[in-house]
Amino acid sequence: MSRENEESARLDLDFRKLEAVAATGAGVLPVVVQDAESGDVLTLAYANETALRETLARGVAVFWSTSRNELWVKGATSGDFLKLVDVGVNCEQNSLLYRVRRTTGGACHTRGADGAARPTCYYRKVVSGNGDLGFIHP
Repeated sequence: MSRENEESARLDLDFRKLEAVAATGAGVLPVVVQDAESGDVLTLAYANETALRETLARGVAVFWSTSRNELWVKGATSGDFLKLVDVGVNCEQNSLLYRVRRTTGGACHTRGADGAARPTCYYRKVVSGNGDLGFIHP
C-alpha cells in the first residue's frame, strides 16, 4: 500500500492480498485486534506461530508482517504498543482475536492531519456507491 492510497478518498480494495500471502508459503492466521475497553476494532494483522508465542511471552501484540516477511512488534518503532489483555480463538481455530489496551492514543501506522497516530486503522468508510471514501478519523 502506498501513502497515496492510505490517504485517498477513492475506494481501491486489495482483493489479491490473501493470494499474495498464500504465495509466500508463510503459515499465518488473521488476527483481529480489538480495544478491550471500547470494543473498537483497531486493525487486522497476521500471526505465525512465532508471533503468537512472542505475543504471549511479551504481553504486547506481535505480528508477522506479510509485506516485509518478518516479525513485527507493534510499537517497536512508533511507541504505539498494544498491551495484551487476552487472546481469543475462533470456532474453527483459523483466526485469532487479540484484545488489547493501547499505550498511546494510536494504533495505526498512519498519521492523521494533526500528526498523531490514528486510533484505529479503520479511519475511512464507504460513503457512496461510486467508490468514494469519507474520513472518520482525519
